[in-house]
Amino acid sequence: MTLAVNIAQIGSNNTTFRNRIINGAMVLDQRNAGASGTALDGYPTDRWKYEASQTSKLTWQQNAGAVTPPAGFSNYLGVTSSSAYTVLTGDYFLLSQFIEGFNTADLAWGTASAATVTLSFRVYSSLTGTFGGVVSNSAQNRSYPFTYTISTANTWTTTSVTIAGDTTGTWIGATNGIGLRIRFGLGVGTTYSGTAGAWAGTAYFSATGATSVVGTNGATFYITGVQLEAGSTASPFEYRSYGTEQSLCERYYWKSTVGTYNAIGAGSVTGSSQVSIYIKYPTTMRSSPTVSYSGTVYVFGISNQTVTAISSSYAGSFSGRFDFTPTATMTVGGGAILFTEQTGTNFVQATAEL
Repeated sequence: MTLAVNIAQIGSNNTTFRNRIINGAMVLDQRNAGASGTALDGYPTDRWKYEASQTSKLTWQQNAGAVTPPAGFSNYLGVTSSSAYTVLTGDYFLLSQFIEGFNTADLAWGTASAATVTLSFRVYSSLTGTFGGVVSNSAQNRSYPFTYTISTANTWTTTSVTIAGDTTGTWIGATNGIGLRIRFGLGVGTTYSGTAGAWAGTAYFSATGATSVVGTNGATFYITGVQLEAGSTASPFEYRSYGTEQSLCERYYWKSTVGTYNAIGAGSVTGSSQVSIYIKYPTTMRSSPTVSYSGTVYVFGISNQTVTAISSSYAGSFSGRFDFTPTATMTVGGGAILFTEQTGTNFVQATAEL
């Protein structure tokens, strides 16, 4: 007997990973632990990226402003405008998530079988009006600007946008590259703003005429419960266990946990001034990560039982290997264990973000 399976239908009805957005409820913030930031290309919460063309115009933070989240949620991602800034034609201020091709291939975008999707979310702002965003491909030469309305200030609003799948253009299939980009505009100039409700063959980041959060000093914008799913109707938000959500996030970014002498990797002393460590990540990362550390980390030389602090590291990582320069000579050929002390300022991190 032959069983015919429609992959797109599975994507729309399956209760496992129905939501293609990771950390849509903003529960994980490995990098900042709830602290605020202003960095361009920073990650206010896991998987969510702040993109901007100008510095110091917005402050971002998990649970910014300490307002009560919408019913059923404990966290949200917020931004606050630092001034009344008038966007230039080429400016953009965005909250974005890039979704891996393995998680979007079944949508079959770029073909005649392109599936319709629905983007839903809860949003809260001190401003009212028409706001904008975009869905686009990896190359950013296919874009679908969309709009949504916030009618009442400082009130959580549940909204959704249905988008007919793109039947043309080039969309990355089942690979670990960018399958599609989701962006919410916080102020976008005319160069990157396009007509809402239609696919366009250019790079747009938002819709023409959308409200600019950066245009009002002290303006706030909060969002949570973000879901992207196959189909033309928004379904209830897909709650995944915290452990599952954490594992999904750690495919793209991992930070060592705080613990008393927390061992995070092992290897060997490969030279008089080089220790090569292989870090055991809790999950398979999307690609070979870039590894770095903050504060002071320590290596224990098994052969000579010497504990020494790391003074510097070689650039980058090499197929999962991280090369350190210790502060003292260790026995070449001996084993080594890498660990951190119990403090939030001493940690190792690995990133394989899209």
